Amino acid sequence: MFSEAQFNLFIFFWVALAIVVFVILMFINAPYGRHLRAGWGFNIPARLGWIAMESPTIIVMSLYFYDYYFFLGRSELVGALFYLIWITHYFHRTFVWPFRAQISKKVMPISIALFAIFFNTINASINAEGIFKIHAPYPAHWITSPQFMCGVFLFIVGMYINISSDNILINLRKQSPDDYVIPKSGLYSWVSSPNYLGEILEWIGWAIATWSLAGFSFAFWVIANLVPRARSNHHWYLEHFEEYPKNRKKLIPGVW
Repeated sequence: MFSEAQFNLFIFFWVALAIVVFVILMFINAPYGRHLRAGWGFNIPARLGWIAMESPTIIVMSLYFYDYYFFLGRSELVGALFYLIWITHYFHRTFVWPFRAQISKKVMPISIALFAIFFNTINASINAEGIFKIHAPYPAHWITSPQFMCGVFLFIVGMYINISSDNILINLRKQSPDDYVIPKSGLYSWVSSPNYLGEILEWIGWAIATWSLAGFSFAFWVIANLVPRARSNHHWYLEHFEEYPKNRKKLIPGVW
């Protein structure tokens, strides 16, 4: 078991790695989805890749949850609520979205799936360690604290934006399964990647609700990954569609 000092030091290096990844992704598009290209290892079915790479988030967090509540016999409410919040997002991302999205004919490089498996294993371990060991037990009154209430509210708003934006893309793909089209409804009227905006808000909410270095490190990683991706997607739309709205922002309505 890590001491809190060792745990915080590891998070420091983890965040430093996120900064390096952010800089790299500003110059190199991650090769999946519309940015798929050769040179990153052999390809696997995209649906299989998504399920495989998101599964560690459920497995790792559930192992910590089982150890804390069943092996150690703890019973406080706050940790269970954090587990429920985490699993709600990742059950959808692992077992719902891959079967709703029109990706049955798509592939991804195995290198991307393996990197994501590595990241999700480490990230889930950091957050589970924080919730069930380093900061455990959260006091019962934490659920009425401003941090928890504001964080959970932001998480719910972000998840709604993320899923509703994904639904718009899914419906467009059903109408045009082989070609990309310009999304025009919902927050797509304002930005090119509202689904990414929603996910960023989710994990900022998580960071606030947990009020922990572990939570904030995850929010930082999400920003480091999705901000460059939103920029790449915006430029891709501008390059491939002459009629793409020039006043539409990349990620944040009216700002960027």
